[in-house]
Parts: sequence; structure tokens; C-alpha cells
Amino acid sequence: MIHKETLEQRIKRVCDFISHNLDEQLDLAELSEVAALSRFHFHRVFLAYTGVSVTKFVQLARLKRASFQLAFESTTKIIDIALAAQFDSAEAFSRAFKRTFSQTPSQFRQTPNWPNWYQVLDFTLPVLSDAALDVEIIDFPQTPIAYLTHCGDPKKVYTTAGNFVAWRKQSRCSPVKSCRTFGMPNGDPNTMDEEDFRLKICGSLLPKLHEVEPNSFGVKAGVIPAMRCAKATHIGSHDTLENTIYALYQQWLPQSGEQLGEHNCFFEYLNLIHEVNECDLRTDVFLPLG
Repeated sequence: MIHKETLEQRIKRVCDFISHNLDEQLDLAELSEVAALSRFHFHRVFLAYTGVSVTKFVQLARLKRASFQLAFESTTKIIDIALAAQFDSAEAFSRAFKRTFSQTPSQFRQTPNWPNWYQVLDFTLPVLSDAALDVEIIDFPQTPIAYLTHCGDPKKVYTTAGNFVAWRKQSRCSPVKSCRTFGMPNGDPNTMDEEDFRLKICGSLLPKLHEVEPNSFGVKAGVIPAMRCAKATHIGSHDTLENTIYALYQQWLPQSGEQLGEHNCFFEYLNLIHEVNECDLRTDVFLPLG
């Protein structure tokens, strides 16, 4: 019996294709071929499954990438970000960006309105995952870190991340290129009150540098203790990170015979959101074991 591909699978394939080809010219004819649908049906099916037109989806994907570049790459010129987003001029880019996020690129670079940004990008994407979870049990070593704690609204965490990046650029004791980057939440933001949420944004310290000088950012020194962990690698957007986390708790753990440790799960960001396209993000999820 031949398996018939669902419409949801076809739209997911198109979304993945777009994410991997943001630097290319993408037109309706090509994308409808990727979906194996006529152009007439493709446009309507895509809108039905995502809530936005395919043209709007492509532009939003490019503007989303541009917003990370604006926020975290302060030395990159706006015109270069505009051209990378497939705009012919900084003016056209600025108009589209302001129309989308209610801030000009310069305003967003200075003071990003992340809650509004999340609201704009809050549309439905097909989530299909047939891949088996690849889990490895490891001994995580004690790791000295510098950290900055985000408190409250998870939708403002990029503001704290930006401050931590700025500190790293100034301090030189936890450079991004040669030190590891971690996220350590105090729990699941989906199951707690907004004001109770905490996330430590961390960078490992260079060898022999286990202290952090007083600074205006509020960055402090700490340690991730040694512990035994289950590790799985999440590939793709941080917005879908919970899929891998829940799979560890709900699927792998009951079958493993292992017991949970006292520490909350935490993450290592193997690459950063402003460095690669979202589809190429790689994040290790660590589940501490007893």
C-alpha cells in the first residue's frame, strides 16, 4: 500500500524549503512545485494551514532573521542587512520593517520591542516529527560560568540576551567564539506565572578566569555543577525547543529506567540565532539524572 502524503506534510516541506533558502529568489511557481500542488490550490492550502499567505510568510522569515541581526550584530550596517533580506534599498527595508514591527530598523536596534515582535510572529506552523529521539547519557563536568538572570516575561528574554552579549564583548573573559553558551531555566514557562519565570543566560569562563569583575550589566560568576545527564540535540528554531524537552520527559525517560535528578533541565546553544538561519540552529538539551 502506497502511503499518501498529507497536505500538512506538504506545507511543512515548503516551510522547511523556505527556511533553508532565504537568500534565494523564491516564487509561487517554485514553491507550489515543492508542495506538489497546483498554484491555485497551493496558495489557499498554505494560507489555511499557516494563517498567512506564502508571500507574507517568506517576507516574515526574512524580516525575522534581519531582526536578530539588528539586535545582536551592532556593527553590521543596516543596508547590508536589508540586502541580505532581499530588499533593493535601505528605505524599502525600513518601510517593510516598520509596517511589520511598528519600529524602524534603527529603533529596533536601539530598543527592541520583543513582546510586540512575538505577537507579530505568532502564527501557526505545521509541526511534524517522525525522527526517533537520539539520546546519549553523559557525565557533564563542573563548569565555571558567567551568568545574567532574566526575570519575568519570557517574551523579553532577548533583551537580557542582548545585554549578556554586550557584556561578553566588553569583558573578554567569556568570548562567544571560544566559550560555551548555556540557558538554565527555573522551570517550564508554560506552566508557571509569568512573574515567576527565571532564565540564567550563561557563558563558560576561560580557563583560570573564574571570577567576574563588578559590571553595570549585573553579570555574576557561578558554576554549573558536575552531574550525570541525558543529552539530546534539538535542530531548528528555539520556538520548538519544547518538543524535544517533552519528548525526553514523556517518551525517553519512562522507557529508560532512569530517575530524574534534582537539577532542572538546561540547554547549550551550539550556534546562535544571529549567526545562522533558524532551521540550522543546534541546541543540546540536558536532562539531569539521579
